[in-house]
Amino acid sequence: MDQIISKTIDFVKEKLAGAEGGHDWFHTQRVFRNARSIAKEEDADLFVISLGALLHDIADSKFHAGDETVGPKVAKEFLEHLHVEESVIEHVIHIIENISFKGGNVTQKFKSPELDVIQDADRLDAIGAVGIARCFNYGGFKNRALYDPDIAPNLRMSKEEYKTSTAPTINHFYEKLLLLKDRMNTQTGKKLALKRHTYMEGFLEQFYKEWEGEL
Repeated sequence: MDQIISKTIDFVKEKLAGAEGGHDWFHTQRVFRNARSIAKEEDADLFVISLGALLHDIADSKFHAGDETVGPKVAKEFLEHLHVEESVIEHVIHIIENISFKGGNVTQKFKSPELDVIQDADRLDAIGAVGIARCFNYGGFKNRALYDPDIAPNLRMSKEEYKTSTAPTINHFYEKLLLLKDRMNTQTGKKLALKRHTYMEGFLEQFYKEWEGEL
């Protein structure tokens, strides 16, 4: 199992070379480490968690014209090449297909303790200091405005609207990041999310003060 995980790490590093900074190997590495840490408090399969965390963003749909089938296909072919047990492959594919936020208004079709752990680890990386950095990095990548007081956050977006949104980066805090604290699955995830959530609230308070020219 350790050899398979090691080969998966090498594969992911190679596939994500040159990726956008918020969805690169270092994001995957943080999710992998967080997931394995959270798993210590949960009754879950560490091998599935390791593979699912490493492969969860192997081909994020937002970098493949919205095609959500690419990631699962790449992961499946890779794991089959390593002769990983079919039940494990199927579980990992379900994790990849169901981990994303997708606007928060889409019913998750699959549940497992392993998905709960990886989803929490992924969501933790979307909030706090690193989450803020990732948010603005992606906004810059998409050439989005930092903030526009005339464009209000949309909390009722469909999955398609969420995927194609061009709203200012600050709106994303309200449309996703500030919602994640109450969507964590594990007790460890909830505790860690609260601290990072509070940090983001402090950031936004300071942002608006500076935006309005308060000295």
